[in-house]
Amino acid sequence: MTAPYDFRRITPNVYGDRRPVEGEVVALLHVSFEDRGLKLIETKSRAVRLKEIHELMITDEDAAPGGGADHVRAIAFFEVDESGLIVVGDKVSVGGKHLGKLAGYDETHMPNHMNIVVKAESLDEPVISVSDRVRFKP
Repeated sequence: MTAPYDFRRITPNVYGDRRPVEGEVVALLHVSFEDRGLKLIETKSRAVRLKEIHELMITDEDAAPGGGADHVRAIAFFEVDESGLIVVGDKVSVGGKHLGKLAGYDETHMPNHMNIVVKAESLDEPVISVSDRVRFKP
C-alpha cells in the first residue's frame, strides 16, 4: 500500500492530539525469525476498530514505513477495546511495561489481522500474560 501523500511535505505534523488506544492480550506467541521478510506499508497511521484482533511483533531493526524487517519476534494477539488512531512513533506498553515504539504495519494476513511491528531494544521474549493491557500512547 502506498501512502496517499508524502508526509515529508506536510508541516506542521498532520497528527494532532489523540487519545491512547488500548487492548487486551488474548493469546501468546513464542516464535522468532531471522528472515521473516515483513514488508511495512508506507502509511504511518492506522485506525484500529473496537473488537479487532491484531498481532503484536517486535524487531530490533530500524524498521520504518515503506521498509521491512527480518529479525522479528511474534509475541501476542490482542483485542482492541479502546479504538482510535495509532501512529508510527507511539510508545507501546504491555502489562504496564514499556515495550518500544511503533515502527509500522505489515498486511500479510489481512483481512484476518494486521501485524503491528514495534521497535524494541532486543528480541528477548518479554514477560507478558493473557489479559495484560496493551497501550499505544502518542
